[in-house]
Amino acid sequence: MELFFKLEIAYIVIGLFILAVTIFVTTRDFMPKVAFKRGVFGVLAFLSVMIFLHYEMTTSRMAGVTKIFNEGGTIICENKMRRTISQSVILSKKLGWSLVGNEFTSPAYSRNFFTARCVDYDSVKSELQKEEK
Repeated sequence: MELFFKLEIAYIVIGLFILAVTIFVTTRDFMPKVAFKRGVFGVLAFLSVMIFLHYEMTTSRMAGVTKIFNEGGTIICENKMRRTISQSVILSKKLGWSLVGNEFTSPAYSRNFFTARCVDYDSVKSELQKEEK
């Protein structure tokens, strides 16, 4: 459950704001009586499905990245600390990175990378090669 909140808290807060706006609008005098029930139920159902799907996609990508890394593959992670053109970092066991829980760590690098912010490098490289042709 901790991982769910760590991954989805921003979307939950946005969803609560959207739900609050829906409640405010559907309780106005100019709205029909059933607008509140329909509006809140519809928005709540939609947001719940979207947050669940995002969580499932993210956790499956995390599992894939973990598997690839443990098998000796190369991973690419976004580096939000450096706001330059090349803000991605390439990670692999060969480069001295290790996986502790859900974070990639290296004694040669000042920060860790969360597996949810990483993808398989080979798939990215193949997409770039397709674009060049």
